[in-house]
Amino acid sequence: MLARVLHYEGSSLATTVRGYVRHFTAEAARKRRPTSTTVGKAVAAVTSARASNRSTVPSAASPSSPSASSASRITEAMPIRDALTAVIQNAKEGKQRKFAETVDLAIQLGVDPRKPNQSVRGVQILPNGTGKAVRVAVFARGDDVEAAKAAGAAIVGAEELVKAIQDGDLAFDRCIATPEVMPLVSRVARMLGPRGLMPNPKMGTVTKDVATAVKSAMAGQVQFKADRFGMVHVGVGKVSFDTAALLENIRVLMVALNNAKPEGAKGKYLKGVHLTSTMGKAVPVEVATVDPRSSRFMFEATPSI
Repeated sequence: MLARVLHYEGSSLATTVRGYVRHFTAEAARKRRPTSTTVGKAVAAVTSARASNRSTVPSAASPSSPSASSASRITEAMPIRDALTAVIQNAKEGKQRKFAETVDLAIQLGVDPRKPNQSVRGVQILPNGTGKAVRVAVFARGDDVEAAKAAGAAIVGAEELVKAIQDGDLAFDRCIATPEVMPLVSRVARMLGPRGLMPNPKMGTVTKDVATAVKSAMAGQVQFKADRFGMVHVGVGKVSFDTAALLENIRVLMVALNNAKPEGAKGKYLKGVHLTSTMGKAVPVEVATVDPRSSRFMFEATPSI
């Protein structure tokens, strides 16, 4: 009788009976399943352990505790001088590193770098340097080879330099080339480009005056470029620098970044700024205190350390 009823696909009775059959079949299978499998025991143990850990872990620090006050300072935007003070103190009070931490500036720009008229890039010599020893490689021939070596270039060559790069030897931080050897440099463009080492006329790294370019690179010249998200990341010195030296580097960099504003950029240009050390926490900075167009540019809220 049941099979005859199920034969009528379109009837509501057949649909109802089919539903009951599925329900009772699933219920019977569930009852036959072991209630304490190995997986079930493991899940129960993990759940129990997590519950016990939550019960034993102390509650979050109260607003009056030092850690809570430190976190609140980091989440609130500060004038540039206060932000720099906080970054330096955090670096000195934190875990000691085996290297000198760099003070990094991260700027969110109101541009869309995917559009040709909104790209942002440039170079700027920081008056107090970066604190980093820069190894410069130069693609050159003839008299330019001796000029580059005299200026302090670590590696100078043409075909032999291309061969070394193809073999994986990229022991340099900056790459400069003369216009005559650029067709040669194009052979290793796929290796230099992703590392930000490809010579570019707009960045001053394709030039006939290789001596000046090498000296500038070694004297604290930094390159800045907006990534696809409109972010610019630049190191402005070491934590061990004097505060006044770091502030001067930041001032010069922000003026250069403001001068590099593209014509296609509309609306607010500087949307957000953060300051941090290499291994430290980011500290938000009041945009007005690093905007050269603002009356509060490099505003000093508290005495510098």
